Amino acid sequence: MTTTQLPPILELAREKVLKQGIGLSKEEILQVLQLPDDNLQDLLALAHEVRLAWCGEEVEVEGIVSLKTGGCPEDCHFCSQSGLFESPVRAAWLDIPGLVEAAKQTAKTGATEFCIVAAVKGPDENLMSQMEKAIAAIQAEVDIHVAASVGILTQEQVDRLAAAGIHRYNHNLETAKSFFPSVVTTHTWESRRETLRMIKEAGIEVCSGGILGMGESLEQRAEFAADLQELQPEEVPMNFLDPRPGTPFADYEVMEAADALRAIGAFRLALPKTILRFAGGRELTLGDLGAEQGLQGGINAIIVGNYLTTLGRPQEQDLDMMGKLRLPIKALNATV
Repeated sequence: MTTTQLPPILELAREKVLKQGIGLSKEEILQVLQLPDDNLQDLLALAHEVRLAWCGEEVEVEGIVSLKTGGCPEDCHFCSQSGLFESPVRAAWLDIPGLVEAAKQTAKTGATEFCIVAAVKGPDENLMSQMEKAIAAIQAEVDIHVAASVGILTQEQVDRLAAAGIHRYNHNLETAKSFFPSVVTTHTWESRRETLRMIKEAGIEVCSGGILGMGESLEQRAEFAADLQELQPEEVPMNFLDPRPGTPFADYEVMEAADALRAIGAFRLALPKTILRFAGGRELTLGDLGAEQGLQGGINAIIVGNYLTTLGRPQEQDLDMMGKLRLPIKALNATV
C-alpha cells in the first residue's frame, strides 16, 4: 500500500474485508466503483492483500471446451452462439474421444479443472446421456476435476449430474437482476437463479459470474456484485464484453482497462473468500499489463487457451506470465 492517506471507503474495506473477511455492502461496492483513477493502485493493492489473506497465493487454472457449439435458441445479446443472430458461428458437436483428448491437453498445462460447455437453453435427453458418458470417459483417463455448463436444469438433471461426479457447475447470472431484461428476453434471471439453488443444494460447487461492459450502470454493476454475494458461489468468472459480429452488442465499445481493473478490485472486496477467475475478453480489454495487474489485484484463477467462440492466448503465455509474477499454480488435490 502507498503511504498516502487512503479514501474512507478503502480504510473501511481494510478493517471490514481484510481483517474480518466480511464483504462490502452494495452501497459500499458502488463507492469503490466510483473511485478516481488516482486511487486505482491503492484499490488493487488492497484487493491483492485480501486475496492473499482469505484465498492464499495459489492460482487455479482451468481449460474449457464446447461439446455443442452454436445453434442456441436463446437471444443473449452478447453471444454469437445464438441461432437467432446472423453471426459466423454455426452448430457443431464434439465427440467423446475429442473431449477426452481436450481434457488430457488441459491437464498437461497444470490445470485442475476442465469444463464441458454446451450452447443450449437446457439439456435434452441426448445431451444428458452424452454428458454422463463423457464425464465417465474423462474420469477414467485423466486426473482432473470435471465441471459442466449446459444451461437451465430440472431437479432430475441436477441429480444425474451429481451422480455422474460433476465437481462444479457453471451457470452465469450474467448481470444484475435489474439489467438482465436488456441482455436476454427469452428466459428470466430468476430461472438462472433457481438452477443455481438446486445445484448448491445437491452439493455441487457453484460457478456463477457474468460479463461486464454491456451498458450497465455503475449502480447495476454494484447490484450484480451484491447478487453474487448473496448466492455465495465458490467461483465467479469475470468476463468483459468482446463485441461479436452479428450480435446486438456488435457495435458496443470495449470497456476501458481502468474500469475493468476497478471492477476486479471491487468484486474482490465484495467476495473476499471466492475464487475470482479471469475469463473472456480480458485480452482485448486489459492486454498483458492489465492482466498482470488483475492477477495482483484480486484475481486468483484463470482460464487458459481459447474460450467458446473467441480466441484467448496460447496457454504457454499465461503460464509464463504467472511464472514471471511468481504465482504458484494450485495443485489438483488442493481443490478436492
